[in-house]
Amino acid sequence: MALIGLLGVLIMLVPGCKHEPLLPPVEDLPFGGGGGGGNNGAPCDPDTVYFQQSILPLLVTYCSTPGCHDAVTHEEDVRLYEYGTIMEQVEPGDPWDSDLFDEIIDGDMPPDDAPQLSAEQVSMIQNWILQGAQNNGCSGDCDTTNVTYSATIAPLLQQKCNGCHGGANPQGGYSLTSWGAVNTLATEGRLLGAVQHQVGYTPMPPAGGMLPQCDIDKIAIWVQQGAPNN
Repeated sequence: MALIGLLGVLIMLVPGCKHEPLLPPVEDLPFGGGGGGGNNGAPCDPDTVYFQQSILPLLVTYCSTPGCHDAVTHEEDVRLYEYGTIMEQVEPGDPWDSDLFDEIIDGDMPPDDAPQLSAEQVSMIQNWILQGAQNNGCSGDCDTTNVTYSATIAPLLQQKCNGCHGGANPQGGYSLTSWGAVNTLATEGRLLGAVQHQVGYTPMPPAGGMLPQCDIDKIAIWVQQGAPNN
């Protein structure tokens, strides 16, 4: 029993390594996760915009940032980090009668000095509202067979992280808009520590829960490969 207790203590201490988290071999990583909360177990429909996979991460990183619509500041009493409070700004089925969409298309959100939503991202929000603004999610398939920086990691960060970690004044001084900057954070263990919400790291995203497990798996694979510029 004493030996078992000692092993338990050692296991608890291992994740505390802050700069070089211990990663299992690629083949042992727990791939195939369906993502954060809200998944309904249904396969992903390419014509459906899912709140949990697409809309929530987008609003958290571009709108629910410190000083804007996060849990602490909630500028103009608007909170954009969870479904219930987001729906206070949305009229399901009608983007043009939704304060959320009005603020975006009028150019008031995000503010001019912050990273901006792309036309594709604005269209995604519009389509989600048109489809009823549901609190939906999907399980889908997690394809981790060919993870690269250009085709996998950069688009993932652009959609779900660069609202905070982009522009002229990235949050915390950490920019995620170039391979060099991301590579540095990855090789130092800070990128994976943040997305896995490990103790000793500032969680990323800071609100709305963790990234979908599939996204975390992809980041872990890329880091395990040495975070290459591929």
